[in-house]
Amino acid sequence: MHNNLLGIHKYEAEDEDLMAEVLEGLNQSQKKLPSKLFYDQKGSELFDQICDLKEYYLTQTEMWIMNRYIDEISSMLGEKCLLIELGSGSSTKVRMLLDHLDDPVGYVPVDISLEHLLSSANSIARDYPNIKVLPVYADYTQPFVLPDISIHFSKKVIYYPGSTIGNFTPTNASRFINRIAENSGNGSGFLIGVDLKKDTKTLEAAYNDKEGVTAAFNLNMLKRLNGELKTDFDLSQWRHHAFYNMGEGRIEMHLVSLKEQQVSLNGTGIEFKKDETILTEYSYKYSANEFEELLEDGFKVEKVWTDEENKFSVQYMTAR
Repeated sequence: MHNNLLGIHKYEAEDEDLMAEVLEGLNQSQKKLPSKLFYDQKGSELFDQICDLKEYYLTQTEMWIMNRYIDEISSMLGEKCLLIELGSGSSTKVRMLLDHLDDPVGYVPVDISLEHLLSSANSIARDYPNIKVLPVYADYTQPFVLPDISIHFSKKVIYYPGSTIGNFTPTNASRFINRIAENSGNGSGFLIGVDLKKDTKTLEAAYNDKEGVTAAFNLNMLKRLNGELKTDFDLSQWRHHAFYNMGEGRIEMHLVSLKEQQVSLNGTGIEFKKDETILTEYSYKYSANEFEELLEDGFKVEKVWTDEENKFSVQYMTAR
């Protein structure tokens, strides 16, 4: 292990909690599954592939913004910051920040996929030997405690790239953001990616790629349930379906039952009609004003960077 890798901190949910959450979701009138189930090792690998797809404009556009404005972004984050990344995945995007920040002292990747987290934390520790790396295995959408950090830093900066904030309903997004403000403390920074509203064709293409990677990513959730909770989903009897709900301003991802069928979960039979769906993810899109309304009194927006076509934004804010 690298000397600057300070050990992993685990905040692992109990299987019984997951079982109860899945049962509750599948017994609703609109059946649903929590989107955190996407990110086992296989799901995380598939999501990395999605980020490289031509149709998936989000990652390409975000990285264009980061490349274009990296000096300005790094200057706003300041020197000797402690960088905390929520949903760190393969920790690819954070490298651009680490390469340009003025003497960052620590990096705390937080992720729900243990294998992915360990691999990326080791890679970052190896490539950035002067930065302390403190990986945290946790569902960051739920309250958790950061490890004791004995190193001196000027301020905390929460990094939340991609458009993951869109997976929350606006009400829950507001609660989540303001909880971050409370926990991080006055003056802390928050660098976040926010997907912007745009035409339906572009949006739907991003979640229905021609190669079928997003479909495999969606279906992998059922495969994971079969392995971890001993369900008996027949993956051949389900298909991926994603569409833009303009009235709600969100992409919806569903799994569609191709026939009338029953699935067993912990001794309970869950009935599905033909064409009935399981909702697996929302991805809300915002205008700049709509997103700022979510912040309430927790954060003040300092700067918003966008691409030339106004598809995506990277925003920096400070906790009040």
